[in-house]
Amino acid sequence: GDYGGIMEIGVIGREMFTTGFRLVGVHKWFSVNDEVDSEKAVKTALEDKNIGVLVIHDTEWQELEEKTQAKLSNSVSPTVIAIGSSVDDTLRERIRTAVGVDLWK
Repeated sequence: GDYGGIMEIGVIGREMFTTGFRLVGVHKWFSVNDEVDSEKAVKTALEDKNIGVLVIHDTEWQELEEKTQAKLSNSVSPTVIAIGSSVDDTLRERIRTAVGVDLWK
């Protein structure tokens, strides 16, 4: 792969959740809806090798199978972060560390 480029962020969740990230410039989102369940969204996201950080909404995280959760928890690339509806400072710090830039500046 090309490690020279900046790692991108991918976001998985419902429309309301992914919209906030799109507003701060995240270009890769995987919407979970009536047609696409969490497992399918995660599978699609993992196929994109440019994604270095995968943020998934807590609700969708809970819907994943245990083996999928285990796989994501142990994943280094991408780093998978499950969060609730609000973005807290520790999360911002983790994303900033992983990506090398504070998206909320």
